[in-house]
Amino acid sequence: MPAISRETLMPLELYARTRKDFRAKVIAHKKNRTVALGSDVTLIFEDELTIRYQIQEMLRIEKTFEEDGIEGELSAYNPLVPTGTNWKATMLLEYPEVDERRVMLATLMGIENRVWVRVEGFDKVYAIADEDLDRSNDEKTSSVHFLRFELSGDMRAMLRAGGGLAMGINHPNYSVTVGITDPEKKASLVRDFQAH
Repeated sequence: MPAISRETLMPLELYARTRKDFRAKVIAHKKNRTVALGSDVTLIFEDELTIRYQIQEMLRIEKTFEEDGIEGELSAYNPLVPTGTNWKATMLLEYPEVDERRVMLATLMGIENRVWVRVEGFDKVYAIADEDLDRSNDEKTSSVHFLRFELSGDMRAMLRAGGGLAMGINHPNYSVTVGITDPEKKASLVRDFQAH
């Protein structure tokens, strides 16, 4: 059963009328699902609402009315919705200046495999990166990656009970650890595990 189905999407006309309010809701929601890992890497933890917004936006931009096109977007985006045992995140390497970006993406090859989360009392869980397609090549990493963090039942229970949470990267050229102490941010992430 897909996380988001055709029947639950807004028709384009309705979406056009409600887009401004829906967009504001999603932007506010994303604030508690965004984690800066140092100054140049950001994780946006996706969920049903953020992915629903992406699908609605793609359908609007592409003016997609046909069933095949809608099903294509659902097939592309539904794998990015967490399943209740994991977090799924979009990882952005943010270097706005073109020359610096070129140098850093070469310097940070493999960084997508060095991102981790750690629940209090447990070992680090490293991200499974880019399951849909390889976004790096022999010369550089991509500026966008899709990550999955699979957490055990005990880890999820510890988070629901209030256990600590940290995230980080341990790449030779980019090392950072961040404690997730903001209660609203942590609560938003832990809600992904409420049903499991």
